[in-house]
Amino acid sequence: MTPLASRVATAGVEYERRRDGMLAAIGEWRAAEQRVRDAENEKAESFHRRGRLLPRERVNLLLDRGSPFLELCALAGYRQHDDKDGSQAGGNTIAGIGYVAGVRCMVSASNSAIKGGTMTPWGMRKTLRIQQIALAQKLPLVWLIESGGANLLYQAEMFVDGGRVFANQARLSAAGIPQIAVVHGSSTAGGAYLPGLSDYVVMVRGAARVFLAGPPLLKAATGESADDESLGGAAMHAGVAGTSEFLAQDDADALRVAREVVASLDWNRRRPPEPARDVREPLYDADELCGVVPADYRTPYDCREAIARIVDGSAFLDVKDDYDAQTVCGRAAIGGIAVGIVANNGPITVRGAAKAAQFVQQCDQSDTPLVFLMNTTGYMVGTESEQGGIVKHGSKMIQAVANARVPRIAIVVGASFGAGNYGMSGRGLDPDFIFAWPNARTAVMGGEQAARVMGIVAREKWTRAGTEPSAEEAAQLVAMEAGIVAQFERDSHPLAGTARLFDDGLIDPRDTRRVLAFALSICREARGRSVSPNAFGVARF
Repeated sequence: MTPLASRVATAGVEYERRRDGMLAAIGEWRAAEQRVRDAENEKAESFHRRGRLLPRERVNLLLDRGSPFLELCALAGYRQHDDKDGSQAGGNTIAGIGYVAGVRCMVSASNSAIKGGTMTPWGMRKTLRIQQIALAQKLPLVWLIESGGANLLYQAEMFVDGGRVFANQARLSAAGIPQIAVVHGSSTAGGAYLPGLSDYVVMVRGAARVFLAGPPLLKAATGESADDESLGGAAMHAGVAGTSEFLAQDDADALRVAREVVASLDWNRRRPPEPARDVREPLYDADELCGVVPADYRTPYDCREAIARIVDGSAFLDVKDDYDAQTVCGRAAIGGIAVGIVANNGPITVRGAAKAAQFVQQCDQSDTPLVFLMNTTGYMVGTESEQGGIVKHGSKMIQAVANARVPRIAIVVGASFGAGNYGMSGRGLDPDFIFAWPNARTAVMGGEQAARVMGIVAREKWTRAGTEPSAEEAAQLVAMEAGIVAQFERDSHPLAGTARLFDDGLIDPRDTRRVLAFALSICREARGRSVSPNAFGVARF
């Protein structure tokens, strides 16, 4: 394959302007993440005084030192429900994929430094998402539990669908995916089933509390008096109820035991062999992605400039470029793994949709993973497009993407509007992973376009009535259009999108190659790994 030649002047004024815009978007995102970290760290003295580790310290101690950790949905629920300033984002859980005793695992830790780790509606949806990933990618799941359970103020949004968390645990066990629960503190009421449905349980002596009803509720319901320890303490569960296999002395000891359990699974024994790969770094610095891609989706650029800074050796086999230049399709390698790339240089045309649909089917035929670099305002509209069959050909593209059997990883690098989001493997098409850059915009359409549509509808109403709007009505229309633009600006903002789990998390553009290589290797390993499923999972006796 021929390396792509960059045509961007990295010393130019336009490059610097774009870079400043992208760095500003990155800074806004990082500041949002830091507010959560600051809120956690405010509790450090309280945790350490009691001989406890902060939740993020627990995650760090569980993971292999110096190994990569891909955090997922870090800002789930950002400024939703009780999170007024963004400091409680994350759904009160810390989740991601990393290495434990040399085994790639999904890790989920209650963020008990924030509101006692009580789960929010978005925290529940985040948990469902990481379970979905763990099941699809055959990743052992390690739970680090210390939570007050569900936030009762929002029980109506959580109760019914919250049962899916437990159903998924049962299905993970039955699918042969082991789950290790470390109970660092409270895991009560419905939350008691989290360790109860895990395959291995470690409890911290004197700290773990696992019961369906705590002492106050028990007293109110039955009149019985009992203390925490005899009702649901770690020693009771280890020696009497048999809920726990292991009794640890403190947080650090519990994490040591969890690592030993993971190591004892010999999970890598069934890992597919890793072939020798020729991995060549791109010819261009990843840092240049901040300058070659504009932060504003309205500014055009050639997506090949981004591809050249992501793929191995910047080598790219362009497919059918003479047929349609708006939708770019081609073959490359990332981290030594062959991929098919679908990217956008504008709206998806009739020809672009047909081209992409055929390319996706070709990759499916050759068992080649697909990477989507999404920056499109949607499918092309207009009389010519409609008569050319944009609905038909756009449907073919969506059909091909939805039914592709190969791994699909999407990165939203700019706009993700309308049905273009679907055709480019957006969240609704269930890609294996989907991430977004901090300049990304996801919506049914752009705010200005939506405002114009509503304005046209209003003006046509006056035209049909044969009247002219009064000065006051005209002013109201202008205000309405401005309000729609502002609303779309808020709702399509990348922080608003990641809050609602439109993606699996925001990433720095400069980390795109590393994230893709990591995700591709996860998918490759999953598809080659054998597991030992059974009918009902491992029941606790």
